[in-house]
Amino acid sequence: MANYVERMAEGQDKIYYIYAENHNTAKNSPHLEILRKKGFEVLLLSDRIDEWMMSSLQEFDGKHFQDVTKGKLDIAEEDTEESKKEKEAKAEKLKPLLDRMTQVLSEKVTAVKTTDRLTSSPACLVVGEYDMGLQMRRLLEQAGQQLPESKPSLEINPDHPIVVKMDIESDEERFSDMAWLLFEQATLSEGGQLEDPATFVSRMNKLIVQLSQ
Repeated sequence: MANYVERMAEGQDKIYYIYAENHNTAKNSPHLEILRKKGFEVLLLSDRIDEWMMSSLQEFDGKHFQDVTKGKLDIAEEDTEESKKEKEAKAEKLKPLLDRMTQVLSEKVTAVKTTDRLTSSPACLVVGEYDMGLQMRRLLEQAGQQLPESKPSLEINPDHPIVVKMDIESDEERFSDMAWLLFEQATLSEGGQLEDPATFVSRMNKLIVQLSQ
């Protein structure tokens, strides 16, 4: 851990970590995109005991730990007054899109929001700062434990071509398919399993055919 702190980039004031079922899933997680862009160090954890361990740790060497899949990261580039206004205008413009997606995915997510944490992926799943992580939740459910219902939020990259396309999509059935595919892709990218893989494949094939016509 001391070596980690020594390697931390200028401006990094927290020890960031991510837990996944294996190293490759953690390494390739979309949650790391903005961190990688800024050159920040991230602990990649994949041992089953890791999430239990991290839940009991608060800080090391005066620096707090933060799970990058939870809550808000607050590490976006510093905004000028002009860029702040542009972001606010973009957020207001996308509100109807976010509301449409939230309605489609209401059984799976608490809300759909825009995010600064993504640079190349269209979407990712994020749980509340004090909620149980998705991986921990799966482990406990697999062990037969009954847990209270909890849903993540879906955060989308407002500049991604898929999101831009969805914002102008007028066909409600195609819009619904695209919203579900973003949710399902986000689930897969963080190591989750789909409840209905066949429907995912069907949606994907249908959209490929439609876009190729």
